[in-house]
Amino acid sequence: MSVVKQRLRLAAVSPRLLDVYAEDGMTLDQLMAFAVNPDHERQEQVWEAVQRSHNKEPYFIRRLLTEGGVRASDKRAQFVGIEAYESAGGDIMRDLFQQDDGGWLQDPVLLERLVAEKLEREADNIRSEGWKWVEIAIDFPYGHTYGLRRISGESVAMTDEEVAAAEALRAEHERLEQEHSDVDVLPEAIDQRLGEIETALAELDERPVQYDPDEIARAGAFCSIDASGVLRIDRGYVRPEDEPTIPEPEREADTHSDGTQSVTSAPADVDGAQAVTSVAEAEAEQEDGIKPIPDRLMTELTAYRTLALRDALAQDPDTAFLAGLHALCLKLFYRYTPESCLDIDAKSVVFGNQAPGLGDATIAKAVDERHRRWSEQLPRESAELWDALSTFDRDSRGVLFAHCIALSVNAVYEPWNRRPRALAHADRLAEEIRLDVAAAGWSPTVDNYLGRVTKARILQAVREAKGDTAAQLIEHLKKGEMAERAQELLAGTGWLPEPLRTPGQAISVASPASESGLISPSASGEDAPVSECEAAMPDVEYPLEDAILPDEPLVAAE
Repeated sequence: MSVVKQRLRLAAVSPRLLDVYAEDGMTLDQLMAFAVNPDHERQEQVWEAVQRSHNKEPYFIRRLLTEGGVRASDKRAQFVGIEAYESAGGDIMRDLFQQDDGGWLQDPVLLERLVAEKLEREADNIRSEGWKWVEIAIDFPYGHTYGLRRISGESVAMTDEEVAAAEALRAEHERLEQEHSDVDVLPEAIDQRLGEIETALAELDERPVQYDPDEIARAGAFCSIDASGVLRIDRGYVRPEDEPTIPEPEREADTHSDGTQSVTSAPADVDGAQAVTSVAEAEAEQEDGIKPIPDRLMTELTAYRTLALRDALAQDPDTAFLAGLHALCLKLFYRYTPESCLDIDAKSVVFGNQAPGLGDATIAKAVDERHRRWSEQLPRESAELWDALSTFDRDSRGVLFAHCIALSVNAVYEPWNRRPRALAHADRLAEEIRLDVAAAGWSPTVDNYLGRVTKARILQAVREAKGDTAAQLIEHLKKGEMAERAQELLAGTGWLPEPLRTPGQAISVASPASESGLISPSASGEDAPVSECEAAMPDVEYPLEDAILPDEPLVAAE
């Protein structure tokens, strides 16, 4: 049946292209590539384009014919569902001659509308839970929750029925594994059943969370789509303007022997303070009873006590470490808390739109999960934080301290905020901890690097990682095709562009280059040759001092 469909699809190609094929003007693979798009006019336009570009590779033809479509593997398509998209009148372009991951959705506007409508329906379900606000987006920038306080809830315990169901599933899973322990490949039915059991157990283990109704009334939730197309809901975030107001402390009152009271309050200015103090001292000499200590005297006494605290704390490293950790935790896990006398500020950079898709990265999820685990171990009220930290052992305090310090790292280059000394310190820090960004999950792709730099830099990357021979094989290609081929060549090599390299770490060069005695551009200190039509990316010259340039627009990272 599939062969019949393929032949019918080939017969439906533009008659003009069929004539070219009949005259041996194109190969069968090229003709099959043109069959991906049924639009004859578009097929002929692409044929003319590939003749001008001298690139008639089938994959290049397919890419031109599918431009403007959305892959069925895209998270938006996965979220809506192919059936729902087709039911709404959407068309899907399929490739019958090779794996196409479900094809290409041809109506992006319809897809965006379906995504927005489904997200809104999901948001209505969340609003029905009583949250004050719900924000929806296909994707939120990484760090969008910084500056918001997250409320904690309690997981709902399993019912007796759920506990019994979980035990039965585990027993069945163990039995099936024992019965088929002697076979290398499980029967399809058994493998499918084991997968169903694991999915059911995962759903039972993922318990719903109950929140305080009063907290729900002032908090909100974010509704988005994760990288796999699954609905992502982040509940329990309180905006600063929705925080409960803290009542001002009542002014201290002192009762005299005659039953009257005197009240002390903060003076409007220094002269007023001196006048009030003089009057209070005069009255104190004339009247009996204990009076509140005058404000000016309180300032002098507490200044001396502050100095004494500094001296004593400097001689007690353990307590100093605890106090610093306490201040950092107050800044990074709580909001607007005055429980520390240490004037220490910690800021965590928010990337915003500087790095789209960063929130879906494995390393971002690891950082967020670590922060979540620590949030669950710290008390709900900031006033109880000191006592909680006091009970932590030395190792736990050290790990928490490292997490807090790590959240404050800001090594982001911003053209409007030149910080050469700070970025140089980031290099020293990376060198000290032996940072390997490639091992952390980054690899060069068309989207994150290769498609956004010049051809000279693409060739330089391939030359450094795979040798001069590999670079020569792609140097004749157009930039788009060169970037795609370079992505394939650089996969798994661990190659990194200069901004991601750690000082002192060598760049691994392919053996062919080493055997031929070629020296990579990075080793020779010379730039790769520049194409006649494209200039290499110029090196950025940093100013001698850290400074914010007034002539540039100021956009803070925080």
